[in-house]
Amino acid sequence: MTVDYRSQTVLLTGASSGIGAAFAAALAARGSNLVLVARRADRLASMADELRRNYDVRVEAIPFDLSHPAAGIELRKAVADRGVEVTSLINNAAFGTFAPFADADPGRLADEIAVDVAAPVQLTAAFLPQMLSAANGFIISVAGVSAYFPSPRMAVYSAAKAFVLSFTESLWTELRGTGLTAFAVSPGATSTEFTTGMGPEASVLTSGRLRTPEDVVATALAHLERRNPGPSVIDGRANQLGVLMSRLASRRQSAMMMERVLDPNRRSKPTAA
Repeated sequence: MTVDYRSQTVLLTGASSGIGAAFAAALAARGSNLVLVARRADRLASMADELRRNYDVRVEAIPFDLSHPAAGIELRKAVADRGVEVTSLINNAAFGTFAPFADADPGRLADEIAVDVAAPVQLTAAFLPQMLSAANGFIISVAGVSAYFPSPRMAVYSAAKAFVLSFTESLWTELRGTGLTAFAVSPGATSTEFTTGMGPEASVLTSGRLRTPEDVVATALAHLERRNPGPSVIDGRANQLGVLMSRLASRRQSAMMMERVLDPNRRSKPTAA
C-alpha cells in the first residue's frame, strides 16, 4: 500500500506514553498531522509542543477520558470544534488489571471494558464516515498476543484484546476496496508503563526480553506499507512463534500453560525431582 503520510490527520488514543507516544513521533516525522488523546493533560500538551517544534506538523492535544459512556460522540464533537477532519485512527489506549477475577474491583473492570472494548468501537463508528470520505487512510487497532491466549489473572484484558482483534479483522474484510485500510497489531511484552499501578505481582509480565514501543510501531507501519496488508500482524519473531505453537495445543493445554506463565510465584516454587 502506498501511504501518503503528509495527507493524513491521525487521531491517536493513549498518546502520552509508550506505544502511543512512539506512534506519534513516527507519524509526525513522516509529515502526518495528529490529534493526540489521553487523560494526562500536562504530559499531552508538552508532547504536542515538542512534535510541533521538531516536525512542523499540526498537533491537537485533547485531554479525554475514554471510559465515558458516549466517548465516541463526545470526542467527535471536540475534534470538530477544532476544525479538524480525521482521515486515520489508531486505537491504542488500554489498561489492564492483574489479579484473580474473584479479587478484582468491579468498578475498575467496568472501566477496563469501557476503555479497551467500547472505546475502539465507538471511536471507529464516530469517525468512520469522514475517514471513508477521505478514502486514503487507515485504522490500526493495538490488540496483543494475549488476544490469542486465555490469561488467568488477566481474564478481562485478554478477552478485551481478543475482541479488538476479531473486530478489526472483520473491519479489514468490510473495508476492502474503499481506500481505507484496517488491521490489528499485536505486541507481546513491551517496555512501557503498562504494569504501573497493577501491583508487584504484575512484574511477571515483564520478565525476560522486552520489545520496545519503537519496535511495535516499526512492525505496524511496515505492515501498513505492504502492497496488500493483511488483517493483523504480530510484533516480534518470538511472539509470532508463541502464537503459532499455541494453535497446535488444545484450549485446555493453552489455558494450563498460561496459568503457569502468569503465576507470580513460579520462580519461588521448587521444581520436581
